[in-house]
Amino acid sequence: MTPSETFVIENLRLYFRTHQGPVQAVDGVNLTLGRGRTIVVVGESGCGKSSLGRAILRLLPRNVQTYSGSVWLNGIDVMTLTEEQFRQQVRWTRLAWVPQGAMNALNPVIGIGDQIAEALLVHQQADTPLSARRAVEEGVGQVGVPLDFLDRYPFELSGGMRQRLVLAMALITHPDVIVLDEPTSALDVLTQANIMNVLKTIKRSTDTRFVLITHDIAASSELADDAAVMYAGQFVEVSGADQFYREPLHPYSQALMASVPALRDDKRLAAIPGQPPSLINPPTGCRFANRCPARFSKCSEEPPLFPVEGRLVKCWLYEERSHA
Repeated sequence: MTPSETFVIENLRLYFRTHQGPVQAVDGVNLTLGRGRTIVVVGESGCGKSSLGRAILRLLPRNVQTYSGSVWLNGIDVMTLTEEQFRQQVRWTRLAWVPQGAMNALNPVIGIGDQIAEALLVHQQADTPLSARRAVEEGVGQVGVPLDFLDRYPFELSGGMRQRLVLAMALITHPDVIVLDEPTSALDVLTQANIMNVLKTIKRSTDTRFVLITHDIAASSELADDAAVMYAGQFVEVSGADQFYREPLHPYSQALMASVPALRDDKRLAAIPGQPPSLINPPTGCRFANRCPARFSKCSEEPPLFPVEGRLVKCWLYEERSHA
């Protein structure tokens, strides 16, 4: 796989300034994603998943203290671009975003069709409003939205239909990477399944890369090629999806999978004891150590990401296996 075919994040950090100290929301994250592949980022609420998505898109609040690292897209480090260059050349045309809460992402006083067409006109991918409208009509058909919905307003549509339209808005400029932040949250089970089916159809028909941020481990398994487990601002396991869902390695990953109900297995669901550490003053050493049943003396030191059988695991338990 050549560098021009990959999406690579290197040592990405995003800290927020607060009165109590900096919140280390994203702390040294690394990620590689090839064309047409989907990586699922899972973890508890507050672990930094949504902040990672915002760091990739540069959708940053005013209280940013540290924002550093590299984001390589098709051989170019887009972190070196100015904000105006990034807005014109990258955001939405090459990196797109599907946020949580589709209703909040749509303007309530502008028709749906006009909102989607705006992305094409602003980024000069359509010459006239008429040509933009034609492209929008083709795009919404891809996500299963009837054409007459384009003349409606967001408040006239269901949550699932609004989610499809936000997805259409992200797809309309044919970006290289789409970051989806909890795309099925606050939706009923049937609507969630429909949205996942739409994403699977898009994945089969395009080479778009997806970064799917979610806490729904079970639903995400249908779309995932790779999986990354995030805990306290860091990736603690990065693995192929088949390996991860079959046999997670990190103790936190194992605890997450033990908390997921199985359709054909009458297993007893497990809970993870304790609370996640504060990201304002995270503990030294392994950040999961205080909640880990396998804790031992070396956990007072921060482990690296050990390569284990094609995976990366941030746990001292795998130090010897990484050298095997």
